[in-house]
Amino acid sequence: MSMPVRPSRRPRASPRAAHRRALVALAVLAACGAVQAQSEVPPSSISVGAGLVSGDRADRALFGQYNGLRTHGAVGLLGFEYNAHDDDSGITTRLGGADLLGRTRELDLRWRKPGDWKLRAEYSEGVRDEPNTATSGAELRLKRTRIGLALAKTLGPDLQLDVSLSSENKDGARLFGIGFACPSAVAPDCRGSTGTETGWALLMLPEPIDANHSQIEARLSYAGDKLRVSGGYHGSFYRNRYASLVPNVPGVLNNALGTPLPLAAGLQDILNQPVALPPDNQAHHFDIAGSYAFTPTTHLNFKLGHAEALQNRNFAGAGFGAEAPAGIRDLGGRVDTTLAQLGLSARPLTRLALQAKLRFEEVNDRTPVAPYNLEGTTVYTNRQLPRTKWRGQLQAAWQFSSDLRGTLAAEQENIDRGVFTATSAVAGLTALRQKTDETLLRAELRKRMNEDFSAALSLASSRRGGSNWLRDNSGLGVTEVPDASDPASGFSRGIFMPTLADRRRDTAKVSADWQPADSLALQFSAQSGRDRYSTPSIYGLRHSGMDQLNADATYALSERWSVNANLSWSNETLRQARPDAALLDFDNTSTGAGLGVVGKPNSAIELGASLSLVDDRSVFKQTLEATADGASIALLAATGGLPDISFRQTLLKLYGSYQLNKQSAWRLDLWHQRSSWSDWAWGYNGLPFAYSDGTTLGQPLHQNVTFVGLRFIHRWP
Repeated sequence: MSMPVRPSRRPRASPRAAHRRALVALAVLAACGAVQAQSEVPPSSISVGAGLVSGDRADRALFGQYNGLRTHGAVGLLGFEYNAHDDDSGITTRLGGADLLGRTRELDLRWRKPGDWKLRAEYSEGVRDEPNTATSGAELRLKRTRIGLALAKTLGPDLQLDVSLSSENKDGARLFGIGFACPSAVAPDCRGSTGTETGWALLMLPEPIDANHSQIEARLSYAGDKLRVSGGYHGSFYRNRYASLVPNVPGVLNNALGTPLPLAAGLQDILNQPVALPPDNQAHHFDIAGSYAFTPTTHLNFKLGHAEALQNRNFAGAGFGAEAPAGIRDLGGRVDTTLAQLGLSARPLTRLALQAKLRFEEVNDRTPVAPYNLEGTTVYTNRQLPRTKWRGQLQAAWQFSSDLRGTLAAEQENIDRGVFTATSAVAGLTALRQKTDETLLRAELRKRMNEDFSAALSLASSRRGGSNWLRDNSGLGVTEVPDASDPASGFSRGIFMPTLADRRRDTAKVSADWQPADSLALQFSAQSGRDRYSTPSIYGLRHSGMDQLNADATYALSERWSVNANLSWSNETLRQARPDAALLDFDNTSTGAGLGVVGKPNSAIELGASLSLVDDRSVFKQTLEATADGASIALLAATGGLPDISFRQTLLKLYGSYQLNKQSAWRLDLWHQRSSWSDWAWGYNGLPFAYSDGTTLGQPLHQNVTFVGLRFIHRWP
């Protein structure tokens, strides 16, 4: 919110400031003259050309991931923009198209009569090629086709109706798989691996996709002198043609050393069970929102909303009729969400601005409870997940002077996750928590040192705690544990969710904007944050951190040439202790840099170049406590722990355009991209990742691609 200040005597302007204001005034006058001289209708244009890409599918794995050039070494370039205006009716028309000969084509129609109605129609296609290649020959590609329609109609001087429709189809296949390891509590009859049979398997099973997601939105808005209010509806409808996958797993697969062995008894039946895919679902959301101005400086805003999400895909129709509980035809999933929000902003004094906000959200899980899960001879039900959240915010800003402003803010959030479903069970976690509460304090100071330099400093600190921890009693409800750190009755060696743990978070951010000369502008920001987690256990996430630096610069070499540069650096860390006395420190460092230059040697030629660099590295530092067993010590000594994950990319872009006349021009683009990628999860020492059936998946560690495109552009009238 901008704040007026008390009038003060204007300081005498420096020669540089006076010169800058004169330049701005001349630029505004020139722009106004140009606007008056040109037509009301922007020029229409068409561009046509062709592009060539070097390398093969493997070289273009990263370069062609989203642009459709993974499998095509040549592409046609076609785009256009048509603009028209009818002086009698006042109707304007804009029709545009981009990449019409490629696989990411777009069409956009905008038709409007100012002050009366607006119509927009869109069509677009997108593609995503999996960068990893499978030796099985599976084509892992996802194609999206979207159409959209939006209409806005003015019903009166204070009333407007907005309606939009969209529908997106997704087709193709994406990376997916199944796996199982014996023995297991859910399959006690399945034996583990031996020298003559394998008791585990991991298989690639591409997920087929043929789905549609349609949305509709309607909103009626009223804008009066003091009251502004709108009511709306949003509907979401998802339909998936494929409800499940039915594997066909052979009786012999490779063990961990790549040796083909028969499967352990029971493993084949487990792997051949059907796998559920995202089911059909729909959601409906209604809301009313608005604001009321009590005075010019005091405003109230509000919002009320209710949403209903449904999922009732028939089990038998999805291929799970035999696995469904007796008498249960579908999940009957239903989640209702109610939202209420109230805010107040006021300026009781010229220098003081106040804000207050209260938000309430209630999630009511109304999905029926039924016996879905079987572990041995024990049957468990699904678990309902209700939640109630309150959040309150207060903020005060004081304008000390025309150059100095301070802000103080406080925020309180309380979450209640409701009563635990007694007949359900929790796997992989030691304990749960019903309630958490978090308090945040933030202070900010903004200072304009002079007319060329300004800076801001922000500090924030939050504390999260909660109710006593709850012990899951495997289908018999939960028990509250007053002292979870008690060695006899607590969880000293348990595993806790970081989102429920006590947490202390401290962050600091500083930013600056400096213009030492009319031709040079600099921006800088730095941010640092630390999280410290506390649970009753010696295991789990203990510390995390984040540091970021960003710098941007623009410099005008002359009236015809300019240079821009940017530099970014970030570091994220995680410190955690894992069972079996393993300590893991994760450290991710990412560095990015860019340099660009644009210029016009003469009135007919324009040149541009940009160079961007990315270097991202993840390091896993593993150590062991004194209580570690001999096998873990020997394994870590032999391997040195997990290797680093690294990604480096250099992208050079060059372009040049030559203006033949006022209507026609040629443009040449040249891109060169070099990528280096290493991830032990998908390959190590040049060996790609291998599944149990011998299928491998991977991509080249080094990829070099060059793209050349030439276009002819014509504009009219």
